[in-house]
Amino acid sequence: MAALKMEVIPYLESMIYLPMVLTILERDRLVFEQKNFKFKKPYLGLVDDVSKRVHRELGNTAAYLRANNMSVVKGKTDDIFTEYVFMHDQQQDCRRYLNVRLRNRTEELLTQYLQKLDI
Repeated sequence: MAALKMEVIPYLESMIYLPMVLTILERDRLVFEQKNFKFKKPYLGLVDDVSKRVHRELGNTAAYLRANNMSVVKGKTDDIFTEYVFMHDQQQDCRRYLNVRLRNRTEELLTQYLQKLDI
């Protein structure tokens, strides 16, 4: 079976990383709510704004995947690797990602979203 085209991989990977970014933002929001910050509102607003942008991008990505008959299924995971199965039309591609790579890429994306603020 032929390999997936390289141009579809970023869309499929977005379905891995964007939910991870949202999870981090949700956890951070809880920390800001529960801790004693002098000014909570700016931090909560920042997290909420970034979360909205990530949700919007995740929705756009999900719509693109549906329109192009693509999906991502999480497979096995262990201490070192997490497996994902990418499906596009009749093609399947099983990929293993180092958990460290997943964490580092999620951090990169979070940084990019935080730096794209309109001030």
